[in-house]
Amino acid sequence: MATAAASRRHVVAVPYPGRGHINPMLVVCRQLAAADAGLAVTVVVTEEWHALLAAAGVPATLPDRVRLATIPNVIPSEHGRGADWVGFIEAVHAKMGEPVERLLDRLERRPDAVVVDTYLTWGVAAGVARGIPVCSLWTMPATFFLALYHLDRWPPADGPEGEEGQSCKSLDQYIPFPVLSSVKCSDIKIFRSLALELPMKRVAQVFSNLRKAQCVLFVSFYELESGAINGISQVLPCPVYTVGPSIPLMSLEGNSDKIQREKYSDWLDAQPKNSVLYISFGSYVSMPSSQLEEFAMGLHDSAVRFFWVARDKAVTTTLQQISGDKGLVVPWCDQLKVLSHPSVGGFLSHCGWNSTLEAVFTGVPILASPVAWDQLVNARLVADEWKIGINLWEQRREDGIVSRARISAAVTKLMDLGDVDSLEMRRRAEELRKASHSAIQEGGSSWRSLNSFARDVVEGKLNVAENSQ
Repeated sequence: MATAAASRRHVVAVPYPGRGHINPMLVVCRQLAAADAGLAVTVVVTEEWHALLAAAGVPATLPDRVRLATIPNVIPSEHGRGADWVGFIEAVHAKMGEPVERLLDRLERRPDAVVVDTYLTWGVAAGVARGIPVCSLWTMPATFFLALYHLDRWPPADGPEGEEGQSCKSLDQYIPFPVLSSVKCSDIKIFRSLALELPMKRVAQVFSNLRKAQCVLFVSFYELESGAINGISQVLPCPVYTVGPSIPLMSLEGNSDKIQREKYSDWLDAQPKNSVLYISFGSYVSMPSSQLEEFAMGLHDSAVRFFWVARDKAVTTTLQQISGDKGLVVPWCDQLKVLSHPSVGGFLSHCGWNSTLEAVFTGVPILASPVAWDQLVNARLVADEWKIGINLWEQRREDGIVSRARISAAVTKLMDLGDVDSLEMRRRAEELRKASHSAIQEGGSSWRSLNSFARDVVEGKLNVAENSQ
């Protein structure tokens, strides 16, 4: 039970303005409010994001100790930001910091700590300048963090071996951490492509500023990425806390269409156990229409039952026509509930970190089709490190498209309950499911880590002076 003194401790949380960042930040804030130390938390979002959260009913579900505060809409709208990803990143970098700092200065209760998304380039400096301990929240895999932290050691973009020679090389040949053996130099070449030049510049700035933070929180859990967590603990000059898996209790997208929810629930209930492939490619990064068509035709050829979330109405209609009575296509669903359904036996995913963690949490093997950024590393972890799925990235043609034949073969293999490899993936997925649940239960690794962090905030152990020089 929280003491009166502890309840007065105040944390301000500033997530990066995107679904994949706000969701895990809200989960962490709920955890902090429920910790033994009982922290009060103020979450800072834009006015647009406040409206999106309100429409989904999120504010009403937040604990009494967690409240929302807003800054003006100084960045491009969430709707359509994918059309100019680089422009959105620059707007967040150049325009969002000042209104957040003004809010910090006018708060009635001075924060005892600020939890800020790692990708907010100005976040650490804003807290340190005010003498407030800054806790950086990393919402992607710890393995990806370790790779980016050593950006200066990455191989040259045009090495002597060329792209073909580098495609099979692993990053651990340049950065001496065995866990990076799953990350290929061909992935690094993509990160360094012309389209990502500016984002990579901001990443370098982020990790330079990070060295002044008082601690780093990870939404992963120790048993999932022990090698990366140990490596990070060796190189960071501040404490590291693992608090995941940060599984959202409520989707940010919401949906008032009760008939639609009942329709897909009834359909899932009618399917045999482990027979349905759940398909979702996320809410942000788009996939070429030619690749979507290959997926649709590959699924048709596999004859596997599938449940596909497609947000575009035109795409939904086309997919439903192709799928016939073997599949169901919907514009929205509660992903965690669907993955937890007994009929779902596989997940075809873009491998965003939130989706990856939800698959781990529910013990569902993954057919990975990454598109960009950390998704490439996540897919490597799924197939090569954890061995709970198949990575389609290596099966692309020269034009970057995975053919319907390869998709059909991969889907068939993943969903074949008599296949030796599929059975082994399911066994390992079940082991990780149990480990993820144990981590957040009382006494688990993440439970202990989160409570340790909360106590450190209450007891004033995160000293700004130590790491701000």
